[in-house]
Amino acid sequence: MAKKRLKTNAIRLLEQRTIDFDVLEYSVNDGQLDGVSVASKINQPEALVYKTLVTHAGEDVFIFVIPVAQTIELKTAAKAVGAKKVEMLPLDKLLTTTGYVRGGCSPVGMKKMYPTIIDSSAKAHDRIIVSAGKVGLQLHISVEDLARVTHAKFEAITQ
Repeated sequence: MAKKRLKTNAIRLLEQRTIDFDVLEYSVNDGQLDGVSVASKINQPEALVYKTLVTHAGEDVFIFVIPVAQTIELKTAAKAVGAKKVEMLPLDKLLTTTGYVRGGCSPVGMKKMYPTIIDSSAKAHDRIIVSAGKVGLQLHISVEDLARVTHAKFEAITQ
């Protein structure tokens, strides 16, 4: 019997739009949620694995997709979205805002379509890896398809 693939909002949306992607699974038994350990667990180079950061400027929410080993430059990120200042969304608001939990936050299929910026480093790759919307699942997807489905812009936003 074939293993049934878990469906997340991200996976459902990509399937509805007939966007090509692969799902990569990894074990979460060790409790490590950082992206660098995820790259190792799925046996992929760190440079291909990106994390999703959720920020806010007052009531406005912004999504940033950056390499897992990098740090976001908040001043540059704010400028990229036309805000004076952005701050990380408090963890207790992540699920209600996005529909996703820490470590499983995908830029695809959030509760609302938020302005999204993908770090310009992603353009150096044909495909990158982002969360599939659940801890233990990653999407391997074309950079252009990811930008199209999230309506993202590309900007240099990391330190």
